[in-house]
Amino acid sequence: MTEMQWTIGSILTWTKQYFEGKGVDNSRLDAEVLLSHVLGKDRLYLYVNFDQPLQAGELAAFREAVKRRAMRLPVAYITGRKEFMGLRFAVSPAVLIPRPDTEVLVETALNLLKDTDQPVLLDLGTGSGAIIVSLLSRLPGARGVAVDISPEALAVATQNAAALGVADRLNLHQGDLFARLKGQTFDAILSNPPYIAAKDMAGLAPEVKSEPSLALDGGADGLDFYRRITAEAAGYLNQDGFVAVEVGAGQAPAVAALAAEANDLKAAATIKDYAGIERVVVLKRR
Repeated sequence: MTEMQWTIGSILTWTKQYFEGKGVDNSRLDAEVLLSHVLGKDRLYLYVNFDQPLQAGELAAFREAVKRRAMRLPVAYITGRKEFMGLRFAVSPAVLIPRPDTEVLVETALNLLKDTDQPVLLDLGTGSGAIIVSLLSRLPGARGVAVDISPEALAVATQNAAALGVADRLNLHQGDLFARLKGQTFDAILSNPPYIAAKDMAGLAPEVKSEPSLALDGGADGLDFYRRITAEAAGYLNQDGFVAVEVGAGQAPAVAALAAEANDLKAAATIKDYAGIERVVVLKRR
């Protein structure tokens, strides 16, 4: 790569081919996102400036980003941000990268809360804060509590709450699920808990393996956290409140059964994602 010969167009073409050789999915998109990040421009800028030569500093920064992506580090960890529900969230290797599937959970909660005045919300295992911060940004009368066992994750959530203007309505706690919440009740309890079965962890894509195992490993059958949530959640729900949890493919019936076993809850609805997979289970008091 000769320093003075590269243009936006030529470097994108080269990078796409390089990524394909490394087994990177979405090679062209990833190249564009990384170059946009390095240049501080949006992707449209790239398309209307294909012939723009790149400066030595830009090339060096882009080369480093390409190297990290070729090692299968997720793009979001390289850029330090991820779009979710139309908002830009800071992310780091301390948190799970927000995914479009989880937007179904947020949209479900928004629909269920549309007639609730000043709802109080709980996000268990908040990570980046994507779920609770998105909800508070759409529900100006709402207040929220978010919990995570990881102090590093809570630091990211705190940053996002401040950047997106909801910090004054959100209390963050370090703790294990309900442990720090005695005596509190909520109109909605939300969670995207770890739900990958332990035996499947080794087979995950390299990018997913870069994410914190604490946010992925759901125990032997992937259901450990659902057992704990369904066992305790009813005691933290207001009378007409609900629990909504994201689930892995094929897990919805098992999670509904766990709620039934808990006696105090029942499955009220199952919501499919954009691929037609049952992705969110809504639980209510019996």
